[in-house]
Amino acid sequence: MTIGTTRDGRDDGTRDDATPPRSTVARLPRALGHRWPTLLALALALATFVDGLPPVPLLAGLLGVMPVCYLIFGAFRRELGRPGVLVLQVAGLLGFAAVALTALAVDDTLGFRLLAVGWLAHAVWDFVHHRNGKVVPRAWSEWCCAVDASGALAMLLLA
Repeated sequence: MTIGTTRDGRDDGTRDDATPPRSTVARLPRALGHRWPTLLALALALATFVDGLPPVPLLAGLLGVMPVCYLIFGAFRRELGRPGVLVLQVAGLLGFAAVALTALAVDDTLGFRLLAVGWLAHAVWDFVHHRNGKVVPRAWSEWCCAVDASGALAMLLLA
């Protein structure tokens, strides 16, 4: 029987050595290292929105381009050949493009609100792709989700 085990060999939760467990602060750099896409995305969002809102056409264009990136990644990763994947990705593209075009057709205040909803919807799209690990790399979907969610929040707060 060793220190830290019971008579029947089970671990009783005590440590054999005198090394204390690492604190949360000590583990923070490693944890943040795993979240580099989110940190990069937050830095980009801050740089984009720190001095106010970019013009509606720029934000609408980005909403239209986001789903195209998914199609490009999906093509290179050969994910679009699975049943229903291409149809779903094209439907997403058409839906996000419709929101972007509608935002261009209305006044800027309403346009920013529509774009915020579209960007938030795309953040959900990213989250789902991150969870299932399909079509795009997880780092991309994590990065995009953080950019989209923070951009949507900025549009709602600053419009």
